[in-house]
Amino acid sequence: MNQLNGKVAIVTGAARGMGAAIARRFVAEGATVILTDILDEVHATAATLGRAAEAHILDVSDENAWTTLVDAVIARHGRIDVLVNNAGILMFRDLVNTSADDLRRILEVNVVGTFNGMRTVAPHMIRQRSGSIINNSSADGLQGANALCAYVGSKFAVRGMTKVAALELAPHGIRVNSVHPGGINTPMANPQNLPTAQLDIAFKQFPAQRVGHSEEAAECFVFLASDASSYCMGSELAVDGGLTAGHYYFGLPGSPPGVAPPRYTASAGDQK
Repeated sequence: MNQLNGKVAIVTGAARGMGAAIARRFVAEGATVILTDILDEVHATAATLGRAAEAHILDVSDENAWTTLVDAVIARHGRIDVLVNNAGILMFRDLVNTSADDLRRILEVNVVGTFNGMRTVAPHMIRQRSGSIINNSSADGLQGANALCAYVGSKFAVRGMTKVAALELAPHGIRVNSVHPGGINTPMANPQNLPTAQLDIAFKQFPAQRVGHSEEAAECFVFLASDASSYCMGSELAVDGGLTAGHYYFGLPGSPPGVAPPRYTASAGDQK
């Protein structure tokens, strides 16, 4: 406990889901946490965390709103030690039915929002010669996935920007890393709020054999926010139940038991 004692942290997209779980863990570890979100629900979430938490409405795609927020945090707390760029949106749509406006909407939040956060907070961290920026990418920022062209593109961009920021800011004592969650049970990924037991059935092809939970992902953010990760810069931390580790040849040794291999019918053109 107290891994983040005395640190001041900003967490975006913190009204619910993974962002709320990160904020809870940060407070439990001794941090003062500024929860931000575009949803009014963020105020109720912060209220449950006590005096160490405060809430602000923030549209991460609005550069001026970022300046107002950061100025307020510096005026009140004097420093910013951790920034978690967690806010993001998801859209399932195949390539040919994704419009340019759809793409822009995803990029504005997932990419521009992350850029705005880093660019606004970094000068203050440079002055104090310390800080940790954690960008929430995705397992889909490490590999492709059908029906997610806009989302995958945005999360690859977050991954790339993290590398550049890590290179530029490390000499100033600032660590920048990305987290890549996959298969986490959040309102964004599970809008129907299906029960965990039902979700687990759909995850039998994951090495973990189950859906992940926001609290499990939050532990990775605690590590990267803490001094324990002092030599981690530009790293990619996958918290995805093994999704990006590789793929199974079902029916062969080492594959999950009870999962039927996909049916395959050879055609005349197949070669042995």
